[in-house]
Amino acid sequence: MAKLSGTQHRFPDAAADQAQVERQRDTPQTLSPSYRLAFLDPDFLKREELRPVRLQLELLKPELEMQDRGIVSTVVVFGGARIPERPGDARAPGLAGLAHYYEVAREFARLVTLASLDSGCTENVICGGGGPGVMEAANRGAAEAGGCSISLNIVLPHEQAPNLYGTPDLNFNFHYFGIRKMTFLMRARAVAVFPGGFGTLDELFETLTLVQTQRMAPLPILLFGEEFWRRIVDWDALAESGTISPEDLNLFRFVETAEEAMAAMRDWPGEPE
Repeated sequence: MAKLSGTQHRFPDAAADQAQVERQRDTPQTLSPSYRLAFLDPDFLKREELRPVRLQLELLKPELEMQDRGIVSTVVVFGGARIPERPGDARAPGLAGLAHYYEVAREFARLVTLASLDSGCTENVICGGGGPGVMEAANRGAAEAGGCSISLNIVLPHEQAPNLYGTPDLNFNFHYFGIRKMTFLMRARAVAVFPGGFGTLDELFETLTLVQTQRMAPLPILLFGEEFWRRIVDWDALAESGTISPEDLNLFRFVETAEEAMAAMRDWPGEPE
């Protein structure tokens, strides 16, 4: 008996069935929503009861695309969407003092990408949120190095269009924050965190929690800007109060420059060669 191999199947694939349905003549029956193939029926897919299916689809789409591209590992960049490229563009006085982190993020992404070019965009690919601010700087630095970068955007009440520096076919859009955050960390070899707001804090503390609780393997977690991070979080007080262990403060490291961050990743305890 002949064996099936490769992409051969016993049954017609979805594309073939879609093409056949589209060739059918219009009748009251074929035009009824009930007649639509389930995977071609957006109203059906958006039903409340289909949320578990949508969660699965949202996880699978970027995962399969990255598998197809052969992407093995990423360096994740988190940071504020409001960080301006220039102090004069700041929307608030405090942001002007953080503007230099745009260039630091841009240079960090450039250096990471230069070091990974030999992999053919498969190892240590810059992965950011795809929006403005630090996210734009990360995509920009990767593009300037001649490499690719991943963007994981999300639908928000206010428009957040993708920045123009991310690799177009590695630019994904999410409905569920939880799936987006999981996608960020699934291939992460290091996490770089620049000053930011609630979203950046959320991403940082989820990463720290996953490593602390051993739900994720340890990895370099780099906090750019020690003055900023010590001002908004009293790390020592957490340890002194006993709500975290003193050794938990070793889960991350403060850095100031792109070059210092690159060295920290190379020297991180327990990092594979």
